[in-house]
Amino acid sequence: MPESAGGPVQVTLASASPRRLELLRQIGIEPARIFAPEINETPLPGEAPRAYAKRLASEKLGPPDGSFTIAADTVVSAGARILHKTATRDEAEHYLRLLSGRRHKVFTGLAVRAPNGRVASRVVASVVGFARLDDGQIRDYLASGEWEGKAGGYAIQGRAAAFIDFLSGSYSAVVGLPLHETAALLRGLGWR
Repeated sequence: MPESAGGPVQVTLASASPRRLELLRQIGIEPARIFAPEINETPLPGEAPRAYAKRLASEKLGPPDGSFTIAADTVVSAGARILHKTATRDEAEHYLRLLSGRRHKVFTGLAVRAPNGRVASRVVASVVGFARLDDGQIRDYLASGEWEGKAGGYAIQGRAAAFIDFLSGSYSAVVGLPLHETAALLRGLGWR
């Protein structure tokens, strides 16, 4: 656990995502507190995907609680179009067909707040390429249900890994939390 002049300093994860928790544990960080932020995730008029990811991550920090707080948001975009978390099978199918045989960008906004209230943020951009998908691949993926609630309709760490023929950037950011950048922001804010 990190230390400060007053003793151990806890880490809070502002996310209910089991993937983000698993990623944090991968680099030896066990949050003492986890909460699911409730924010309005509607993009602002004309808001670009990068700016949207950064804004959502910052808004997810919530009120200061004396800990190091980590928040992130992952946005999949095809050009300037934001591909939201899929709510329906039809929407997921539309996204998979849109991404099939193309490269797209994944922006992961990251915000970290220190116990003293200082905030550091960053957006990590990755490029992901999908192979051309046939109807059977799309049908099987949709039947798996893995698309539910996923930005862009897929999870790179799951069955959709078989669709990926190109990745430039941070794999952990595409999953949901850029680990190198998370550790760097924590250190920059005084976490030891």
